[in-house]
Amino acid sequence: MVNWLHDLSYFFGGIFLANAIPHFVSGVMGRPFQSPFAHPRGEGLSSATVNVIWGFANFVAAYLLIVRVGDFDIHDAQTTISLGLGVLLMGLATAKLFGRFNGGNLKD
Repeated sequence: MVNWLHDLSYFFGGIFLANAIPHFVSGVMGRPFQSPFAHPRGEGLSSATVNVIWGFANFVAAYLLIVRVGDFDIHDAQTTISLGLGVLLMGLATAKLFGRFNGGNLKD
């Protein structure tokens, strides 16, 4: 049986994993993107370099929360659902947030 704190860790690991992707990808593509370090915070654009570093930091946090806590098993439904819910909820939240600035919410 998996400890509920481990599931919580996997959930937040999923959040960090989902957050890492847009920042890292935008950065390696050389594109500015919103980040917590921009002005205004979370709305202005940060440089590609800042986004690569921020994305990488999120990948590290995701790794620590998923791989280093408990015994994550991709074949175990409970742990995978916890991770997947974190990815899904963060994905939906960032789609709404970043969509305001990038034209992705035109039909919402």
